[in-house]
Amino acid sequence: MYRLAYYVVKFVLSLFGRLKVFGKEKLPEEKGYVLACTHTGWIDILWLGIAVYPIRVHYMAKKELFSNGFLRWLMTGLNAFPVDRENPGPSSIKIPRQLIKENKVVGIFPSGTRTTEDVPLKRGAVTIAIHSKSPIVPAAYIGPNNFKEMLQRKKPRIIIGEPLYVDSSLSRREGLEDLAERLDQSLRQLQEQLREKTN
Repeated sequence: MYRLAYYVVKFVLSLFGRLKVFGKEKLPEEKGYVLACTHTGWIDILWLGIAVYPIRVHYMAKKELFSNGFLRWLMTGLNAFPVDRENPGPSSIKIPRQLIKENKVVGIFPSGTRTTEDVPLKRGAVTIAIHSKSPIVPAAYIGPNNFKEMLQRKKPRIIIGEPLYVDSSLSRREGLEDLAERLDQSLRQLQEQLREKTN
């Protein structure tokens, strides 16, 4: 179903503008890592999946998206799994760790809720990477965030950065702080690079 969803979503979104991807060659050849992307609207989730295809991304999604029958079917088809943002339990770490162990890619939007403002990174992406001993691949998106902007044919752009690896010489706590800071810096730099490319 993922493949079918890819072609359907790509066809529909491409009617409003073609996606341009920078840095796709930086995606690790080894499988099993965290893909962390900036998040400003629901459309960037779809474009990210299209940008890295044929790699299949397993998204962490808020549990509310699984309350509706159609949305639950769509989220499941897109390899998403529910997370309770208000009360994250052990499964919020256990499921992505297991996926990475199975050499799969876990997609996370570290800023949490959608926003156009700078938001301190939530620790989810970094915590999962540390526990899984996997790299984090940062990515940034600029483009339409809603139907109105799609109708204005605002061009979607995604840039992928160099993988970030856990510093094994640090303690777990120090490693978490270090990786969170590097991820934050990388996402900001990628966003700026993307703005320069779109001007």
